[in-house]
Amino acid sequence: MCRGLSVTPEWIIEKTGIKRRYIAAKDDRASDYATEAAAEALAMAGVSAEQIDLVIGCTFSGDYIYPPVSAKVQQNIKAQHAQIFDLQANCCGFVTGLTVASDRMLVDSEVRHALVIGVEFCSRYIDRTDVNTAIYLSDGAGAAVLSRIAPGSGILGSAFLTDSSNYEAVRMRGGGSSFPTHGREFDPTIDLMEMNGLATWKQAITHLPTVIRRACAKASVNLSDVDFFIFHQANYNLIDYVIRKIGFDLSRTYTNVQEIGNTGSASPAIALSEAVAKGLLEPGKLVVIAAVGAGFNFAANVWKWSLKGGGSADVQ
Repeated sequence: MCRGLSVTPEWIIEKTGIKRRYIAAKDDRASDYATEAAAEALAMAGVSAEQIDLVIGCTFSGDYIYPPVSAKVQQNIKAQHAQIFDLQANCCGFVTGLTVASDRMLVDSEVRHALVIGVEFCSRYIDRTDVNTAIYLSDGAGAAVLSRIAPGSGILGSAFLTDSSNYEAVRMRGGGSSFPTHGREFDPTIDLMEMNGLATWKQAITHLPTVIRRACAKASVNLSDVDFFIFHQANYNLIDYVIRKIGFDLSRTYTNVQEIGNTGSASPAIALSEAVAKGLLEPGKLVVIAAVGAGFNFAANVWKWSLKGGGSADVQ
């Protein structure tokens, strides 16, 4: 029972659209989920681990503070030639990672294939009695393989936006250099996630449409020509509001937040994987992938979709 409210499943569905969440087992690790998603994405793409030259782990909840979870994935899948690094952009991580991987491939001809993974173990950092976090957050991983393709297809443009005026609205302070764990007892008021839902809603409905329009402008496409959208799965009602605000309806997107909850940076990766598996992304169609993360930061990229030499997979 969440403190301060009589929270029922019906109330949660009304407020968020979320019917259930996935919680990792006690002995599970983020690198386990990330490795499984990576292996499935490689199989789908028809690319071997030896062909991967870049692994980007997008997470704020890796196995350790360091070394990065991407290094463990590289070890697990035996991607011995791959450069690795983790990218922390909160729930924007996977979308940002796709752009970073694409940019690296554009400037370095030796990067043949890139593996981008979104993985979060949110349940390890939430108070199960806190209605502001417990009703949303979940655990999961998703991955995508990016490969070279002819000009005019693949990623066409990206845009980013940061509004740090609500910097403190979504945070986890414990373990950071301002709130080190050394020499003190666990303190749930700072060692678990805090989230201001109203501030998050206001930020998202204000800036997600803006960053999507900017990405379309940079890709030289009209927003009205976009065929499909993949959003960070924060809240079903939020996705419904945003897509209608930009002139579309839910038939132009895919949502899974109802069934798996908010998996942070993993959520757009998992939604992308499921949309691909369901045949919702047809080659040649214009696709926008967009997310909002703490800070607040926003990311969107525009794709002319192609599955040639690429794939994605998810783990929940």
